Amino acid sequence: MMVLKTHIVHALEDEIRFVDYIIGVFQGFETKNAVKTGIKKHRFVINGKDATTGIWMKTGDVVELLERSEKPTAYDKKIEIVFEDNYLAVVNKPAGLPVSGNQFKTLENCLVDQLTLSSTEDALGWALPIHRLDAPTSGLIVFAKTISARRKLGEMLEQKSINKHYHAILHGIPAEGRINSPIDSKEAISELAVVRSVGSPKNGHLSLVRLTPITGRTHQLRIHCLSIGNAIAGDKKHTNENGTFRNKGLFLAATELEFEHPMSGESLRIQIPLPNKFTSLLERESKRAERLL
Repeated sequence: MMVLKTHIVHALEDEIRFVDYIIGVFQGFETKNAVKTGIKKHRFVINGKDATTGIWMKTGDVVELLERSEKPTAYDKKIEIVFEDNYLAVVNKPAGLPVSGNQFKTLENCLVDQLTLSSTEDALGWALPIHRLDAPTSGLIVFAKTISARRKLGEMLEQKSINKHYHAILHGIPAEGRINSPIDSKEAISELAVVRSVGSPKNGHLSLVRLTPITGRTHQLRIHCLSIGNAIAGDKKHTNENGTFRNKGLFLAATELEFEHPMSGESLRIQIPLPNKFTSLLERESKRAERLL
């Protein structure tokens, strides 16, 4: 089976078994049950050998995540395909749907029967995501359809040559510019530009902003917006929402990707409109504020 990801164990402070160590290291294995299922399905290799739950981890151990051997069962949910050719596809992920992982209802499983298999010799059995979005975030995701495209796209991600842009609605009116605030003691940089601000009876103001992550830390945009005092609307993970956005979800969407095609070298710029809930919220809050004047 093809190796999807490789992880090298750095200095360990305490003794820990594999089943506990690997939780959260790879996307889709954020719980102990998910890890145990992965072990049973031979998804993990440690130093070239099948992983077991009881292995004690050592500094320098090499852990590999292997591709699933069996084709996943398709999840019947229609997904908007924004771009597709023989090598890759870009799709619009709905909010609330995980990209992949050890569960049935994922974006990857949705696309099993919706994307056309590549006709190349190194075609993958089904398309695989080359990056991720948190489940509450909607927007553009790139899927590779061949082994060579997947390898090159992965290299481009590491080299930061795939530019991602997001739109979000924030509480208040933020200052424009660069946010340079470390996350988990690691460098983290984002850029913010205000597109529009409106009055809001319960929130003072709401602002539609364009966000560009320069680095790629977990939950970076949510944490950075919170750090400047302008949390993303609907961010229940990092704030205590007062009910204004109940059942509306997170107001964060990946709306634009810029990168060179991994095979042809063609410059691609792929954009999607703002989600309807963004414009609806801004219009509704603006009208409510005007009525109070």
